[in-house]
Amino acid sequence: MPLDPKAKAVIDQMSSLPVPAWDILDAVTYRAILDSARFPPPPITLAEIRNTTIPGPAGPIPVRIYRNSLDGNQPGIVYFHGGGFVIGSLDSHEGGCRRLCKGAGCTVVSIDYRLAPEHVFPAAVEDAYEATKYVAEHATELGIDPKRIAVAGDSAGGNLAAVVALIARDKCGPAICHQLLVYPVTDLKFTSESYRSNGVGYFLTRDMMDWFRRQYMPAAAALDHPHASPLYAESLKGLPPATVVTAEYDPLRDEGEAYAKRLQEAGVPTKVKRYDGVFHGFFSMAGVIDQGDQAVDWAVGELKAAFRS
Repeated sequence: MPLDPKAKAVIDQMSSLPVPAWDILDAVTYRAILDSARFPPPPITLAEIRNTTIPGPAGPIPVRIYRNSLDGNQPGIVYFHGGGFVIGSLDSHEGGCRRLCKGAGCTVVSIDYRLAPEHVFPAAVEDAYEATKYVAEHATELGIDPKRIAVAGDSAGGNLAAVVALIARDKCGPAICHQLLVYPVTDLKFTSESYRSNGVGYFLTRDMMDWFRRQYMPAAAALDHPHASPLYAESLKGLPPATVVTAEYDPLRDEGEAYAKRLQEAGVPTKVKRYDGVFHGFFSMAGVIDQGDQAVDWAVGELKAAFRS
């Protein structure tokens, strides 16, 4: 279907940002540009929002904890923000975390993992897994039910959520009851049809993804390593049930749907939904783009069902 008018208005606004050419752009400059254009968080009242740190493999990891209730034994989500492994922060994804916390009636622990190029692959993966393990091991003191912990993330964060689920399976823990993957990066080779058809003109471009990959992946790294590109994991059997969100005008659309298909073929209960007329990033634009609200509501419903079961 045609690009949604509200989505087009957002793209037109973003296209006015003064982003230098990708061959000379540095990460610090790009982070500053996007920080200036951040959407304000929604006015959602929660029982508690608290910043703290947890131990990580290379030092303390900053986290932000959102609690819908101060009662104990609440379901929990470990959330990894998007941003190509280079940009994004606890602040950039404040709105999405608040919506998931309130909607799913749970505690969300948002993870500020190490970013590239200062910290290349697999630093983000190591932080993501160790943070998830910490939340599981300290669930009671965090007010979380250790049997009801999900991982979630969008874009690069969706990649980390998928990879954490793989590592947890292979290391026999921690237990994860669900994985919410919002337009996840699953294939760093960038060879899908959606890269060819959506690589220009829809906010996230092929040039942007090339730049992100150069920052994140060392030159000698294998792009098909399953902890970088989970689509190439030898087996997806035994992974937690999944909810996968994709967008019609997104270079990452096909790899997200391909990962969902592989999960289904491996016998993993998986639901996938493509939102037409919108582009990469729409999930974080609930309140601005209607399909963003619809996708958040659907994801919340799937999380609540997972927590009940």
